[in-house]
Amino acid sequence: MLNPKVSLLVIGVSLGSAFHVAGAQVASSQMTTPSGPMIVTTGDGEARVTPDRATIMVGVQSRAATAAAAGSDNARKQRAILDTLRALGLTSEQLSTVNYNVTPEMQYPPNGQGTPRVLGYTVTNNVRADVRRLDDVARVIDAALAKGANEISSLEFYSSKSDSARRAALGTAVANARQDAEALARAAGGSLGQIVEISTGELPVRPLSVSMRSGMAAAAKTPIEPGQQTVSATVTVRWAFVPGRS
Repeated sequence: MLNPKVSLLVIGVSLGSAFHVAGAQVASSQMTTPSGPMIVTTGDGEARVTPDRATIMVGVQSRAATAAAAGSDNARKQRAILDTLRALGLTSEQLSTVNYNVTPEMQYPPNGQGTPRVLGYTVTNNVRADVRRLDDVARVIDAALAKGANEISSLEFYSSKSDSARRAALGTAVANARQDAEALARAAGGSLGQIVEISTGELPVRPLSVSMRSGMAAAAKTPIEPGQQTVSATVTVRWAFVPGRS
């Protein structure tokens, strides 16, 4: 059996939400790359996965004449939201503050003449909630809005089984690449040799995004449909070509 150099470069395949990149390379300096003719093919593969988790960005934006007043109002509402989400079963590990911002609201004189005036202050506090049961997504959104949240800046679905879906898509892509390579080898009067190199790339899966503002909360339960996501993989494989005997 030939003992060629095998180089495997995996950049990764993603899904939702999020989504993730991994890299690995396997090589041996004791192996040698075949010097004869080669066949290069590209294969595509897909796998369907149903999201079972979600990430929700819950925000409170408060406005007041002073920064202290805006901050106090914001703190009261966000504390009520966090207490409510914990009562729903979310742990401290599932709740994290990702942004806190205090911004003055300025009024600028026309034509750039005169001194700008501060009209008030805006305080924004955004918390990320990691929801591990899709049945809780609507409850989290509705409870947050009821307690004073006026921004749901994003809702991202993802699957805890993304790794198995990624590997299934990669396996299909390699199988398709092999079928094309074998067809080319037969058409050229030879056969397919060993793999010299495999590489694969990724495209991020766009998460479902929902935007809400104050006044949009309704008494009815918020409908949430995560649907399914497709994990796509593309591989490029380089094979050694074994010419047929005359």
